[in-house]
Amino acid sequence: MQILVTGGAGFIGGHLAERFIADGHDVTVLDNLEPFYDTRIKQQTIEVCRTCADDDSGSYRFIEGDVRDVDIVTELVSDAEYVYHQAAQAGVRQSVADPRKYDEINVEGTLNILDAARDTETERVVLASSSSVYGRPEYLPYDESHPTTPVSPYGASKLAAERYACAYSEVYDLPAVALRYFTVYGPRMRPNMAISNFVSRCLNEQPPVVYGDGTQTRDFTFIDDIVEANVTLLTESAADGEAVNIGSTDNIDILTLAEEIRDQLAPEQEITFSERHDADAEHTHAAVEKARDVLGYEPTHTIREGVNEFVEWYYENRDWYEPLVLQS
Repeated sequence: MQILVTGGAGFIGGHLAERFIADGHDVTVLDNLEPFYDTRIKQQTIEVCRTCADDDSGSYRFIEGDVRDVDIVTELVSDAEYVYHQAAQAGVRQSVADPRKYDEINVEGTLNILDAARDTETERVVLASSSSVYGRPEYLPYDESHPTTPVSPYGASKLAAERYACAYSEVYDLPAVALRYFTVYGPRMRPNMAISNFVSRCLNEQPPVVYGDGTQTRDFTFIDDIVEANVTLLTESAADGEAVNIGSTDNIDILTLAEEIRDQLAPEQEITFSERHDADAEHTHAAVEKARDVLGYEPTHTIREGVNEFVEWYYENRDWYEPLVLQS
């Protein structure tokens, strides 16, 4: 199949591109190499995908460009059978400082994708959404019927984007699905994430830093489970027009996570604490019954299994990855 992955040099998009290539598909990646974090990690992802294309039957083409560019979006979407729209401006905290940038990329950019797709023979658009659309919980775990009241500009932009996708599915008969990701982690994750920082600090004889009191809870979802949910949508239409949670069933508080990583890697270190940002969610916890019903989704990694796998990868890639984490 001809597959376009926007944001395909990023963490999730890069893993999707790599999997699609390995499965024999022809993959085009559009990414603007936004320096939200050190772009050397994106260059590494591009090289991984190129190597995968050399070794497997699929093909890979990288285009440096922006989803705000209508012309390039229209051209690339017209050549694709499936569009995996992962491109977005990330960062809950940073969105508070510059909300209009998040609207331009996450909302206007998504509309460019959707407009191009409804004028072509696109089989399906799969949009990366976020648990940030829920905001403060009225109950947990979040199911898809929970009110969507985001508390950050980032969350608001992701909600607007997914609502547009579902509306286009309804009024233009464009198959589109929004997957609400819950705190994705794994190899090649953004270097400024909690798990990567806990690991790097412990390995460098520094105490893990917890923001707030550590009672915040998260559904940490391993990247392989995210990829499997996306791959299913190449053949499954039951979720068209819907927003679907993709999380884990293994909720953990941040302090316990920090302690478990510390105990494994540097048991002599004391946990330290720093001020929590107001835009950070207090709790996230996904109900995945809908994903199970419409996609056959079943998360396969507990947080402990996933962290162990990430630590093994970290050791193998420490020479190039650790400097990016330490400076993030």
